[in-house]
Amino acid sequence: MTLSACGVGGDSGGGSSDQKLTWASTGGQFQEDEKTALQQPFTAKTGTTFTNVSPAEVAQVKTMVTAGKATWDLANMSWIYAGAYCDKLFEKLNDPAIDRSKFPAGTTGDCFVPTYRYANIFSYNADLFPAAKPTTIKDFFDVKKFPGKRVVFDYPKAGLLEAALVADGVPAAQVYPLDLDRAFKKLDTIKSSLVFATSYGQIQQMLVDKQASMTITVSARTIATAKSGANLVPVWDFTTTDIGALLVPKGAPHKDLAEQMLAFVTEPAQATAYAKLTGVAPARTDIDVNAIDYTADQKKYNAFLSDRGTALEQNKQWWIDNTDALTKRYTSWKVG
Repeated sequence: MTLSACGVGGDSGGGSSDQKLTWASTGGQFQEDEKTALQQPFTAKTGTTFTNVSPAEVAQVKTMVTAGKATWDLANMSWIYAGAYCDKLFEKLNDPAIDRSKFPAGTTGDCFVPTYRYANIFSYNADLFPAAKPTTIKDFFDVKKFPGKRVVFDYPKAGLLEAALVADGVPAAQVYPLDLDRAFKKLDTIKSSLVFATSYGQIQQMLVDKQASMTITVSARTIATAKSGANLVPVWDFTTTDIGALLVPKGAPHKDLAEQMLAFVTEPAQATAYAKLTGVAPARTDIDVNAIDYTADQKKYNAFLSDRGTALEQNKQWWIDNTDALTKRYTSWKVG
């Protein structure tokens, strides 16, 4: 695990010895953006100082909590863990300033609220399809008409299963609960054309180098890949959407302050600033995403703007209940 003191305010922010937070996240540009849009304004307002650590892994949280020595106050990691281990590995959120009514239905839990929203976007490299172009999610599964490798992140919750069902004729409103037999049967039809990337960087490189012709991947990586030179065109037919979350590990040394930070992060000013910086969408329903001053690239790959086809929020409770069993099945399917 790498450690770095965040230079947002430092001791000059006026924070006392207990006015500090340890923030675990993914590292890299993503965490730098968190410092700029979220941590710096909180330091300016409260004097709180931050220590940033990476990577944020649930195994580390389990080790700390089991030992009764939690050192992280906030961790940017999947809400699935907060749902599955609420009040065991992660704290319930009780601060009244965290208003769950401000978020889309089905995106909150006792131990998590969304800090931003993103999408799993289907896009293709237009340089590889000079004639006919993909126009629907069915085209992702049509290797005869649209040949080439499909690169996806090696994680069952990356939007592939829902896409398979819709491509096979399931109406979006009836995707959940997932019919896994049907989904894997559909995936079998393109299995030899799928590349399961172990990192988002691998997805980006394969698309830039034209080793893959299309992908389903997260908003931020789609934007970064386009900036790196891949001529990506998004297909706004069917898209799954999801949330990012900051979790409070059980026994966090500054739990109350961490919850104050969570409420602050979701306020309109910070949520809008973070969306503008990264290209994600604010989690709150009272912020007009169409009014945010996105760059041209951010607009091009933003699934939350108007006229972007059908968007389906991934069902939080279904994934919390089924992730462990599905992961085993998914792993066996890949090697089978």
